[in-house]
Amino acid sequence: MPKSEGLGVAAGQSKPTGNQLLRFLPKAAMEIITPHLERIPLERGQSLFEPGDDVTHAHFPIGGTVVALVLPMQDGRIIEAATIGREGAVGGIVSLGSKPAFARATVQIPGEAARVPVACLEAAKRAAPRAHDVLVRYADCLTAQVLQAVACAALHTLEARCARWLLMTHDRLQQADLPLTQETLAEMLGVARTYVTRIARALQRRGAISYRRGMIRVVSRSLLEQAACECYVSVRQHFDRILPGLYPRLEP
Repeated sequence: MPKSEGLGVAAGQSKPTGNQLLRFLPKAAMEIITPHLERIPLERGQSLFEPGDDVTHAHFPIGGTVVALVLPMQDGRIIEAATIGREGAVGGIVSLGSKPAFARATVQIPGEAARVPVACLEAAKRAAPRAHDVLVRYADCLTAQVLQAVACAALHTLEARCARWLLMTHDRLQQADLPLTQETLAEMLGVARTYVTRIARALQRRGAISYRRGMIRVVSRSLLEQAACECYVSVRQHFDRILPGLYPRLEP
């Protein structure tokens, strides 16, 4: 499991650490939110909400925790729409009050999250217009990721899509070892595991990754970037235009 970053007020700071989006919110908003933030553990495969559920809480992943928005199909398959890590939040970001969810939010990389009632988040938006602006801008970035994923699934090779997903996970975990199974990758990409096995072997032969059961190591990020499609850079660039500094950068 990736290391967890603490949630709380660090020395000399007035905001919780571990989630970039929380750090972007103004002090007036955080004074309302912080007393209601609850630090909770998240397990791999845990569902935060299902399609049709009222979304009562917003979850802010901490550190290397990664949550995916996925669309379950009637035949049991699912397909990834977006992944959210330390840069964002899941649920209740824009809508006023509890609204039915369209997708499932499922934990892909376990860890911790900061959970806050949607009603509290709405009060913070009313008290601090800047908070509303930040959250709307983040929602725009999340929408861009969903739209790019649609184009990616329709136009790009499975190898390019897999490389994109690994790069996004690498960004959020900030470490070379990614606790991912081939089953998880296959589920996110909406394909059979045999296809992912073939792609993983190809990326390993190229020197981009190494693989052992339940763990993928990024050996050469530059080679992984060469294998990825344009979608990875497009989404990062949109984040940088809309909310500069929000998208996680690898620590030196």
